Amino acid sequence: MTGNELAMKQDITTVKRESYGTVAFASEVIAILAGLAAVDVPGVAGMSGGFVDGLVELLGRKNLSRGIKIELGQEEVAVDASIIVEYGKSIPEIAGMIQSGVKQAIESMTGLKVTEVNVRVQGLKLETQTQDIAEPVLARVK
Repeated sequence: MTGNELAMKQDITTVKRESYGTVAFASEVIAILAGLAAVDVPGVAGMSGGFVDGLVELLGRKNLSRGIKIELGQEEVAVDASIIVEYGKSIPEIAGMIQSGVKQAIESMTGLKVTEVNVRVQGLKLETQTQDIAEPVLARVK
């Protein structure tokens, strides 16, 4: 088995083995589902992907699985989500909504069993004081 084949084998989990074939998912697909479910929770300001994802974001690429780590089994998955929470929101409530939302999204769309969803709060988004700056009015040519 070559290095690429080994990497691909570790990156994919089998969902079902039937007489007519198998269904498999790349870990990136599971991570995207988890990331989308997490950012849909009110109070989540964003995902925290660390230094590398920050550089990727600066380069203009959007990473939908940012802040998500996946551990795959044959028919199960464990998820670690790193988030940034809006200041003043209930962190335990937000974490609970993320856990149930991620679990529901992955299980309903893939058929995999989610064994755990770990939420790590990596930061707080503080309300910044912004002043309403009037947009410049352009002269209209008549």
